[in-house]
Amino acid sequence: MATSSGMARLLRDLSSRSGPGLITGDPLECARILGVDGVAVSLSTDGALSEVVWSSPGVSERLEDEQFMLGEGPGVESTVSCEVVVEPDLALIRPGRWPVLLPALAGMGVGALFCFPLRIGGVCLGVLTAQRALAGPLPPAAMDDALILAAAVTAVVLDGGQGAERFAAGEGTAYLHRAVVHQAGGMISVQAGVTVAQALVLLRAHAYRYELALLQVAEDVVARRLRFDHIGDGSGPSFERRG
Repeated sequence: MATSSGMARLLRDLSSRSGPGLITGDPLECARILGVDGVAVSLSTDGALSEVVWSSPGVSERLEDEQFMLGEGPGVESTVSCEVVVEPDLALIRPGRWPVLLPALAGMGVGALFCFPLRIGGVCLGVLTAQRALAGPLPPAAMDDALILAAAVTAVVLDGGQGAERFAAGEGTAYLHRAVVHQAGGMISVQAGVTVAQALVLLRAHAYRYELALLQVAEDVVARRLRFDHIGDGSGPSFERRG
């Protein structure tokens, strides 16, 4: 497996750090090298909690947030299976595979998706996702570059300083893109008497039902405007406007 000269240059700049942006290196340059419109890297701790740590702005960020909120999509499948998921033409995917995400992808103008797990043996630490508006496969050289990049990002996450260590330990989430979502999940877990994974399902369901941004709902929970302590009696979440 050979690395292109462009990817070799990018890999030399690839490193980790604590604080906003766990991984250094230019994602827009990475997208250009791979011949796609955008890239993103999301990490996962237990299959339920995921965090975007590197992404090109715009569609890639929205794609990661949609998958996180809906709990479906190629990145989710790649993380669970620990396998590469390549979908060069989303128009050919059966509607039942990602029933809610597919219409959203069409609205974003995404025509092709390529997901590469950050894999250590049988364990998946997260996923590298490349997206493109035009349908069609990645050329073999770009596939090689993406696989090598995924391996390099995996090494950065494992070896990469206090930021990656804190994420893996579930600590120090103040710098994370979705820190408020993780905090809200913990609060709902206590309020509703469910696991954190189940709490995130409740949070996503509420956001989807009322067509709200997931971060907005999480902020309401953290600000104690929205509570989930009446779930067991069938009355649903309670909302109180304060301030």
